[in-house]
Amino acid sequence: MIVLGIDPGLATLGWGVIESTGSRQRLLGYGCILTTPQHTLPQRLLTIQCEMNDLLTRYQPEEIAFEELFFSRNVTTALTVGAARGVGVAVCAAYTQKLFEYTPMQVKQAMVGYGKAEKRQIQEMVKLLLHMEEIARPDDAADALAIALTHAATGVSSSQFLMK
Repeated sequence: MIVLGIDPGLATLGWGVIESTGSRQRLLGYGCILTTPQHTLPQRLLTIQCEMNDLLTRYQPEEIAFEELFFSRNVTTALTVGAARGVGVAVCAAYTQKLFEYTPMQVKQAMVGYGKAEKRQIQEMVKLLLHMEEIARPDDAADALAIALTHAATGVSSSQFLMK
């Protein structure tokens, strides 16, 4: 099964693709979709849409996992990141109905067994599980790989994480 993990963001949207066969995972690719404040919000969202479509065409994932958003303070940031996530979800929903979502705490729990783990611990586990020579950079790409790995680990229980 090919899994695309998405760490939503407006300026930096992380993505990571793995192939999961039983208990083995193989890295297929990772990176970020970047937009800048020099462009209007609609232009930035269009960039995300186009590049997400390119990822789907290139990797043809069977299932797609997103990180749920959590913001406690900055409402403006929450709205723009939510818009970027919405574009990503819409593009992916046109591609497949197999869309899943995980909270940051669920990803940490799945990756290292502790829901309040440090980012560095997650990155090291991603590196170890995918037999990488270095930690994926930037952080958003490493996070996306962790989301994909989390989804692959859910196995037959994945239906409880389907987007509603």
